[in-house]
Amino acid sequence: MDVKEIQALAVDHGLTLKNEISFNEMGIDYRIAFVEDVNGRKWVLRIPRREGLGEQIEKEKKILSLASKHLSISVPDWKIASHALIAYPLLESKPALTFDAETYDVTWNIDQNDSAYVPTLAKVLVELHGVPKEQAENAGLKIHTPESARQEVADRLERVSKEIGISTTLETRWKKWLDNHRIWPNFCTFIHGDLYAGHVLANSDGTVQGIIDWSEAHVSDPAIDFAGHIAAFGEDSLKELTAQYQAHGGQGWEGMFEHIVERNAAAPLNYAVFALDTNNDTHLQAVKAQLGLS
Repeated sequence: MDVKEIQALAVDHGLTLKNEISFNEMGIDYRIAFVEDVNGRKWVLRIPRREGLGEQIEKEKKILSLASKHLSISVPDWKIASHALIAYPLLESKPALTFDAETYDVTWNIDQNDSAYVPTLAKVLVELHGVPKEQAENAGLKIHTPESARQEVADRLERVSKEIGISTTLETRWKKWLDNHRIWPNFCTFIHGDLYAGHVLANSDGTVQGIIDWSEAHVSDPAIDFAGHIAAFGEDSLKELTAQYQAHGGQGWEGMFEHIVERNAAAPLNYAVFALDTNNDTHLQAVKAQLGLS
């Protein structure tokens, strides 16, 4: 879809744009466009990359309504939400990092060592995980118990092993993690589900101001919301984050750190399931390297 087609799509939804459009291509489900309307207001457009996302869009609208009621930071305010286009006013702060899908270059919009980032993220996580589970259930979101959250990983491991394959080293590691009863939490919370620095908005001093891309939110293992922190900030920063989280009233558990590390290590399973569900050969080939097959 070129610029003129995007402009026409926006007009069909009551939004008249200027000619300049920039893109962020890193999203799997959506193409992201940054635009300005004829009145000078800046917008973010999310354009579905494939058919069949209508149910997901309706679910995310409910998620955003729920999150906006309980979080002290900004979340997207969808002014347009159809099966063809999502549009919301651009939030003031930038993602902590941005990623170029063509060059694979990462650009940090904050200093990774800013002292404000981890404490403010910890406070936000406490608010996020404190969203009442019954409200998430009333919104029609997926609700896991500790047992079903664990079984979901086991089911994904079995499916990916059969349909794609997994290196012996990784499969052994993931099975050992699944069998380690000590480190799994005995509770679930409302989670964002895809939380990492690219979805966290922060000021130039590192203070967290918002969270975007809520399509994966549901009730499940709270470790999922910590796992994405490791790749960008490392394990020492994760230790600080979990300590700050508990200091602000977040619920920890025995083996929390170890479990989060293993959650992060098992991320290729999620990508593999997406590749299988979409039957996309590009993703299927890419995930094989993450599964230790090449």
